[in-house]
Amino acid sequence: MKAAAPNVSAAAVVAELRSMGSEAGRAGMARFGINANRAFGVSMAMMRPLERRYRRNHALALDLWATGIHEARILATTIEDPKAVTIAQMDAWVAEFDSWDVCDQAAMRVFARTPWVAAKVADWAEDDREFVRRAAFALIAGYTVAAKKAPAEEFLAFLPIIERHATDGRNFVKKAVNWALRQIGKRSPALHGPALALAEKLAASPDRAARWIGKDAVKELTDPRQVARIAARG
Repeated sequence: MKAAAPNVSAAAVVAELRSMGSEAGRAGMARFGINANRAFGVSMAMMRPLERRYRRNHALALDLWATGIHEARILATTIEDPKAVTIAQMDAWVAEFDSWDVCDQAAMRVFARTPWVAAKVADWAEDDREFVRRAAFALIAGYTVAAKKAPAEEFLAFLPIIERHATDGRNFVKKAVNWALRQIGKRSPALHGPALALAEKLAASPDRAARWIGKDAVKELTDPRQVARIAARG
């Protein structure tokens, strides 16, 4: 499908999103830990037609992001053209993350398809802001899916970063660290062993967050069905 014309108005798109929202939708978002302070209550499924209509429209994505509206920012992540994204834009967006879903969509749909994954993982993991740090690990998880031809060495380099921040007990961070570790371990037989070894090490940690991350990852990476699927990728 063709991208939207350059003169599409962000205000018009926001008005359409507003018309689709509901208080019940906002309440549902809040139940899932989504920051609904500037949200209309529109689900991802409801936004799919807009995503198809406006896909790969960099200018519109920037304008939608600038509105600060939750659904507009989600839509921006789904219509953005990763080839048009700059490092400056990535840093500007990540600094404004205030909800896990916006963070994850941007990391998976946009940032994981840029040339700066390794550099941004390293930078953001060292940033103490909760959603910036989460972005580092959501980016790792997204990159394991997006980078079909990336060598195993790229993912092995992420394991020390995962280990270093496994003691961050903040809910949105530890869940992303766990996600990144599991995704690396499931990517290939070559990565399964090192990821599982780290998971087992963390599972024995005296630190509560690291122990949870490790035990949960060990559970998935040793599941016989999962092990069979990983072996088939070899």
